Amino acid sequence: MVFLPQEVIARKRDGHALTNDEIAAFIAGFADGSVADTQAAAFAMAVYFNDMEMEERIALTLAMRDSGTVLDWRDLDGPVADKHSTGGVGDNVSLMLAPMLAAIGVYVPMISGRGLGHTGGTLDKFDAIPGYTTSPDNALFRQVVAGAGCAIIGQTVDLAPADKRLYAIRDVTATVESIPLITASILAKKLAAGLDALVLDVKTGSGAFMPTLEKSKALAQSLVDVANGAGLNTAALITDMNEPLASAAGNGLEVRNAVDFLTGAHRDERLLKVTLSLCATVAAMTGIATSAEAARDMVQNALDNGSAAERFAKMVAALGGPADFIDQMDAHLPKANIIRDVYARQAGTVATIDTRAVGMAVVALGGGRTTPDDAIDYGVGFDRLVGLGTKLDANVPIARLHANDETSAADAENRLLAAYGLADFTERQPLIPATVAPNANDQKE
Repeated sequence: MVFLPQEVIARKRDGHALTNDEIAAFIAGFADGSVADTQAAAFAMAVYFNDMEMEERIALTLAMRDSGTVLDWRDLDGPVADKHSTGGVGDNVSLMLAPMLAAIGVYVPMISGRGLGHTGGTLDKFDAIPGYTTSPDNALFRQVVAGAGCAIIGQTVDLAPADKRLYAIRDVTATVESIPLITASILAKKLAAGLDALVLDVKTGSGAFMPTLEKSKALAQSLVDVANGAGLNTAALITDMNEPLASAAGNGLEVRNAVDFLTGAHRDERLLKVTLSLCATVAAMTGIATSAEAARDMVQNALDNGSAAERFAKMVAALGGPADFIDQMDAHLPKANIIRDVYARQAGTVATIDTRAVGMAVVALGGGRTTPDDAIDYGVGFDRLVGLGTKLDANVPIARLHANDETSAADAENRLLAAYGLADFTERQPLIPATVAPNANDQKE
């Protein structure tokens, strides 16, 4: 029977569940060009309004995975794992997590993305390191993973190409905010990466795409159930994004923060807890550690004995960055022309932070994009950002501003001041308010 994409669109438009074969044929047609972009846009809108059942979500994810190359790491002598974050402000966890896991024997071929909206992108952070290539060929990628134990790069052209095209269509058709489509987009790339295990960091709060805990749990459960249903061992932590995770926001500044974290020069408390928890989850899932407590001890030791920092340095050098980057970070990272403290207009205690607004202040400085083709200024942003409950006065600033012109500096300073609310502070939300395991009812036999 001749496949007609409009019939699939009509069935989903009318609220019916699609079969695995219908979804596979539609995505295969989209990948080879026999399904038009206009039809893919109509399909995305139909899914947006009518949702997808769990079986449909799994089928869509697998079809997107199979639109390109699926990596195979069976030649390695240890488990292969990765982590994905739904994005936040001051979220540089990947920069420490990958080398920390590599130091305990877990290989991490991390496929990362660029900044989206108010959130910083992992690839943009690495672009602040001179010479580092985020788009190596497959041979170099495999070589670095095998040698350093980890490699953080961007999505290659042959990895889930249908996802890349469909995301571009969703971005301009107001269909990004669909849990089934978000789920398939995230997981198609991870499944194509050939992983043994995946841990998800799903953000919640004022700096998250899913601002409420209820919505964050719904996304996390969808991701975990679809991934496990597709054969990838996956768990999720929901983590608080009602304030920046690190005390730095901005690409080069977050790299500096990560190196200080790895070397022990400075470790933000909340950042340390989230990073250790995610690493320990992977260690337990892959069988590297026999218990959660043993897993946490292993990754803490890898951090404290310097082996994680060594893995990071090896990865950076192998991907074209400076061989002395850890030791000579100040000489290699870009610096802003204007560096000054930002003080609140009155004394008080930080009771609320509009974390999204902090991220947009970084974008206003040139540290993010307003259009996909915008160039990024890697030296701008904020460091020494204070968190909730901090008492501010004439001697305690909100943050230190890094800018390259006075106009953007003044704008970003006003944005930052507006983002911080001073009042009576009660208490923070829990840092990790929930963990999400697979729903047994949604898993395949």
